[in-house]
Amino acid sequence: MWFGLIGAIILIAYGVVATWQSANFGRVYAAYGGVFIVMALLWAWKVDGFKPDNYDIIGAAIALIGVCIIIYAPRTT
Repeated sequence: MWFGLIGAIILIAYGVVATWQSANFGRVYAAYGGVFIVMALLWAWKVDGFKPDNYDIIGAAIALIGVCIIIYAPRTT
C-alpha cells in the first residue's frame, strides 16, 4: 500500500512540475512524448526482452521526425 501511495504522489508531482516549463509548454510536452515513445521501446527491449520489429522502429523514427519538426521548425511569430 505504501509503494502505491508514494508512487501516486511522485506521479502527481511529475505532472505538476512539467507545467512549470518556461518554454511553450505544448511544444515541450509534444516533443517529450516522441522521446518517451523511443525510450519505452528501448526499455522494453533491454529490460523486458521484447524485440522491436520493423514497424516499431518505423513508428519510433516517425515520432522522432515529429519531435525534430516541433523543435526546429522556423517560427514566423
